[in-house]
Amino acid sequence: MITLRVVFEALINKSPDWVKGIITDAVVDSRRAIPGSLFIAIPGENVNGHDFVGDAFLRGACFALIQEDLSCTHPVLDLRSGFTSTLEQEIETPFCILVENTVQALQVVAEYWRNQLDIRVIGITGSVGKTTTKELASSVLKQRYRTLKSSGNMNNEIGLPLTLWQMSEGHTRAILEMGFYVPGEIKFLCDLAKPSVGVVTNIGTVHAERAGSQETIAQGKSELIQSLPPAPDGVAILNYDDPLVRKMAENTKARVFFYGLDPEADLWADSIEGLGLDGIRFRLHYKGETIYMRVPLLGRHSVHTALRATAIGLIEGLTWHEIVKGLRSGHMQLRLVAVRAQSGAFLLDDTYNASPQSMLAALNLLEEMDGRKIAVLGDMLELGQYEQKGHEKVGIRAASVVDVLITIGELGKIMAKAAAWTGLPKEKIITLKDSEAAIEFLREYLHKEDVVLVKGSRGMCMDRIVAALERRS
Repeated sequence: MITLRVVFEALINKSPDWVKGIITDAVVDSRRAIPGSLFIAIPGENVNGHDFVGDAFLRGACFALIQEDLSCTHPVLDLRSGFTSTLEQEIETPFCILVENTVQALQVVAEYWRNQLDIRVIGITGSVGKTTTKELASSVLKQRYRTLKSSGNMNNEIGLPLTLWQMSEGHTRAILEMGFYVPGEIKFLCDLAKPSVGVVTNIGTVHAERAGSQETIAQGKSELIQSLPPAPDGVAILNYDDPLVRKMAENTKARVFFYGLDPEADLWADSIEGLGLDGIRFRLHYKGETIYMRVPLLGRHSVHTALRATAIGLIEGLTWHEIVKGLRSGHMQLRLVAVRAQSGAFLLDDTYNASPQSMLAALNLLEEMDGRKIAVLGDMLELGQYEQKGHEKVGIRAASVVDVLITIGELGKIMAKAAAWTGLPKEKIITLKDSEAAIEFLREYLHKEDVVLVKGSRGMCMDRIVAALERRS
């Protein structure tokens, strides 16, 4: 039986430029279809992509991968039981390719496409900091190489293959996020992307509800390091300050490059100074050299992001001039955004998601700010066995930073109790039911001199708070 892989190989071999010239992109959202794109119809719980094949074709898509029979006027190439047509016949577009499973078909053709290209892939995984590391490292590598990076957090079994489709012969480097929910997932992504460099940020408790313990999460993340080629081609860039990440050095044949705040690391930093919204200042140390650095990253914790991006630059042969220029470019997509409220208060919008690690980092940034410090913190979801301890840890830290703590949700009450135990006066602790209650309260409570951190898991709808309070000019 001829598989989808063979069909695409045949199409490519028919004319080397055929696919490159005709298939411009691969999309799962018909609204993103452009002339020449491949549309993958994926049936979901709430939306079925098969309902939008016609819309994708109207927008210019040439092909659609489908797994359901459609009543349409477009030709259908049925690959479920083999391929009987001949490539000598003209194939008119648009047409549908009927397969057993569209996600698997996407993965097959994305893997094939990646294998046609001589491109060095850097994979990034970890509990916190993947996206900011990807953005900053991309800024560094672009100083010399034509670099592809995954969009947003397209780091799963659908998003990563879609990113692979973005590769071209002009790219020489690609930086890809790799997410983890269950064991084996990152290994599967590595089989598709074939990274030569692997970066692990840290091992936290986010997604522990599904994955289990931190040790299980560490095992899943280490699949990236285990998948790397042997030294000297393969390089594992590991966080020396995280014991679970440091231990991964035992499980790879790749060259190990440690970064961190410990002088035992290959690349390390000290004299770290937070400058609030003006960034951070620190010293880098590498092979006897000392580099003084100031970069537009928010919070002292961001020094690890800078270390990871620097390590990638060093591994890929960039000069210090190129690395420093990339670090200072300041054009990264940061998830934390600072905006003014209608009252004049300064809102630190960090509502993308939350874990104990990212909560503590955000509180460290709040500590650097001038004014009355208010933290509006919502439940951290999916922490599993770390739920109680994680919320208590954040509450304890908040007590030493904030003037006022406002918690939202049932788990937020754990933070409130921990802050009270630590000594934050009870009149400075406010517990609210949900984001709507917070909006109503904050509209009357905030003043011009306030600096307000808003953070919580996406399921808590914390973004609504910022949207409701933000000043509209």
